[in-house]
Amino acid sequence: MPEKELSYMRSNEASNSADKSGGVYVNDFESPSETKLTGWAKFADSFKRFDDNELGLDPNLTEAQKIAVRTANSPLSRSLKNRHLQMIAIGGSIGTGLFVGSGTSLRTGGPAGVLIAYILIGSMIYCTVQALGELAITFPVSGAFVTYNTRFIDESFGFAMAWNYALQWLVVMPLELVAASIVINYWNKTINHAAFVVIFWVFIAAINFFGVRGYGEAEFFFSIIKVIAVVGFIFLGIILCAGGGPKGGYIGGKHWQNPGAFAAGFKGVCTVFVSAAFAFSGTELCGLAAAEASNPRKSLPKAIKQVFWRITLFYVISLTLVGLLVPYNDPQLIGSTSWDAAASPFVIAIKNGGISGLPSVMNVVILISVLSVGNSSVFGSSRTLAALAAAGQAPKIFGYIDKRGRPLAGIVLQLIFGLLCFTVASPHYGDVFTWLLALSGLSALFTWAAICLCHIRFRRALSAQGRSTDEIAFTAQAGVWGSWYGFILNTVVIIAQFWIAVWPLGAAPNAEVFFENYLSFPVILAFYLGHKIWKKNWKLFIRAKDIDIDTGRRELDLDLLRQELVEERAYIASLPFYKRCYKFWC
Repeated sequence: MPEKELSYMRSNEASNSADKSGGVYVNDFESPSETKLTGWAKFADSFKRFDDNELGLDPNLTEAQKIAVRTANSPLSRSLKNRHLQMIAIGGSIGTGLFVGSGTSLRTGGPAGVLIAYILIGSMIYCTVQALGELAITFPVSGAFVTYNTRFIDESFGFAMAWNYALQWLVVMPLELVAASIVINYWNKTINHAAFVVIFWVFIAAINFFGVRGYGEAEFFFSIIKVIAVVGFIFLGIILCAGGGPKGGYIGGKHWQNPGAFAAGFKGVCTVFVSAAFAFSGTELCGLAAAEASNPRKSLPKAIKQVFWRITLFYVISLTLVGLLVPYNDPQLIGSTSWDAAASPFVIAIKNGGISGLPSVMNVVILISVLSVGNSSVFGSSRTLAALAAAGQAPKIFGYIDKRGRPLAGIVLQLIFGLLCFTVASPHYGDVFTWLLALSGLSALFTWAAICLCHIRFRRALSAQGRSTDEIAFTAQAGVWGSWYGFILNTVVIIAQFWIAVWPLGAAPNAEVFFENYLSFPVILAFYLGHKIWKKNWKLFIRAKDIDIDTGRRELDLDLLRQELVEERAYIASLPFYKRCYKFWC
């Protein structure tokens, strides 16, 4: 075996043995001396930097290999349990994109346009998350997919995509805090929004200072509430469509006939694509959480498979009912802001059905959803910044991880950035948030396209190096063709959004409108070209035969892993048909 490979595999073996022996990766990060501390002293000591010692990296390793070793040896906590990952996957990204943003989609695309766009984006998300699952279970490293770009494609591409993802979450927190304060308008319009913003900011800060376990527990309960609410709405929607509501009268598909199924033809459908992408944003978080899962090989496959049910039940079925219950020309769909909960088609459907009391309950769910996404933003940005710092692509301070496995510097930066929410007290806050939203508008699409491309390159590397999927604990159900489908569809949607940005629906071309809708692209391009010039890195991609496909694995004995996988597959093949179906989908 070449000396290079031996060097970074030795680093990985050290981390793996540390994991088993209670060293580097223990969840509570206590050394023998720390156990003597009690009370406040113990609490204060937990914020000190974790002493992970410098990794003895071979100077002959490539930059991509060094980054792989550093991210594989990150001292992040590994305390997320199976139930946490399950609920993060099922309900983690359900937020204003579904509950409120779908109102704008319905108004511009019509009920058929909404369904077409959400089914297409949903199928792409399914393929993307499957690809991410294969990579994250094989390489559960710090930063996950934001570091895969550097490993499988190119260092400059990885730098641009990682900063794109970090910025996406950095701007989400102030946006969601303002959205939460605006939701309160439904009950009280006299209290200043800034008062509620303070409460929500402190609440999210407190959760994240409990570490990844705090994030996991909060998302577990937030997701349960969201799931119950959506399932309840589905049953209620069926009853209302059948004429069982207080107002009575069969509704059926009359709104598909009058005012119609499409609001503005093909162009109207194209406007829904980005709204749908925004609604699905955060689906990839279960992959980012893999590095902090106690056993990703066992828990992550189940979480990945739940995404199919979330797309089908929570998005497609609920939005089908929304399209049946609310006509796209309903004046209530035009809210005062992008986050006006009163313009939620879910709330409007219940109102139109003549049910009192329930709209307030739905608004509570919307408020919880908004806070959930705000909470996720701290997790997403802080872990991405920690990975960037480990890769030498961000200031080293962001690599500060304390004894409880919290990336403190990243959390603090996100909370400071979140203070932008206080501009809600200014009469011009709308302009500030329009441009913040523009920064993150297309970010998710670029992230998902990059994940699919990483999976394609990983499979190509396996083939080029004479290895096979027999050594992979979980393989994407859609295979490499699913990743090609996801990559192409993401590219098509980005092109369609360019068309909408240049020629807006029902308006003349406008430079300001263009940058409000397409700012993400020039920002990513600036990061990419800037890094190329800075590092004088003129190669476009890493050759498949040179891609590192070993560093970061938790199972280093590949022969033992292959044997275990053969036994697992033989056991599943021996099960009755209905149990095999359950194993495949759940």
